[in-house]
Amino acid sequence: MAAEKLTLRQLNRTLLARQRLLKRAELDSRAAIESLLALQSQIPNPPYIGLWTRLRHFERNDLTALLEARQVARAPWLRSTLHLVTAADHQRFQAVIQPALARGLRSFFGARARALDIERLIKIAKPYLEAEKPAIGALRDHLQEHLPDQDKQAMAYAVRSYLPLVQIPPSGTWGVGTRATYTTAESWLGPAEPSDLGALFRRYLAAYGPASVMDFQTWTGMTRLKTPLAATVGELVAYRDAAGKVCYDLPELTLEDADAPAPIRFLPEYDNILIAHKDRGRILPEEHRKKVFVSAGRVLGSVIIDGFVGAIWSARRELARAILNVSSFDVLGDEVRAAIDKEGQALLRFIIDGADDYRVEFTRPP
Repeated sequence: MAAEKLTLRQLNRTLLARQRLLKRAELDSRAAIESLLALQSQIPNPPYIGLWTRLRHFERNDLTALLEARQVARAPWLRSTLHLVTAADHQRFQAVIQPALARGLRSFFGARARALDIERLIKIAKPYLEAEKPAIGALRDHLQEHLPDQDKQAMAYAVRSYLPLVQIPPSGTWGVGTRATYTTAESWLGPAEPSDLGALFRRYLAAYGPASVMDFQTWTGMTRLKTPLAATVGELVAYRDAAGKVCYDLPELTLEDADAPAPIRFLPEYDNILIAHKDRGRILPEEHRKKVFVSAGRVLGSVIIDGFVGAIWSARRELARAILNVSSFDVLGDEVRAAIDKEGQALLRFIIDGADDYRVEFTRPP
């Protein structure tokens, strides 16, 4: 029997529904993060905005309290990038995604990484991290005291890649700078309870599916997963996208109607929905990709309009005035502008406290 072919809008609306972007969810913050699996978190504030845009009831302290209570951790994770993840999922899947961390080490440091004695580095770093909870710079210096002839940047990154670490609050909380202190995940979160790659793929599909193995590789930062996932995909439903590529999904999940209404939603910088597939066309039209992905390490805040990214946004404060600038990719109708203004006003009040005037400004498309 031939696999059912899915339209772009079916994939789009299904992705939005699973990401809680068609309707704001009645979930608490921990359950929401678990359902999304992880929130990308190079800088502290975007995950807060990502939860605000997805949940019916969310306050900044909801997430801060979870980090302080060790129910959520900020840690090097998918694609060797900082993410927020529940403590349980971190300890369940860290060993599964560890090859992505090792791949990042090799990519960044090449021959300098190959020369390192990983086992010795971990023996030096683990007791120091657990006793001192240092910043990464102090860890570099500590490692170089023991191994003065080695590259201290590569040594610290190797420890980050092979010894599961987490950042300690207030690192990663709203408004805090990027300087962070670290300790081991085991000492902060408790013992690991390892799961497997197939379980992670299923969780990924629940949040981002239907999707291909290549999409999953893009999301994790791992490679060559077709053979390791062969038994798992045999238990899944197979579809084909508009280009004929095979996409998998969980048998118990349904697809969203292609004509389901998609409200205006503001996505923060680095939102994982934009990075979770090899082909980002189901959410970000290719002709607009470079307007959002402005450099190798920068992904701008964006606006979903009729289900697809159709604008970028930024916020600033000028004395007592809070301003949200929306730069659209196409000319906007009056109804769409009004909807963006309403949602943008609410976002401004979430991210900027105590202004006398909140306003949304539109930049004309080029």
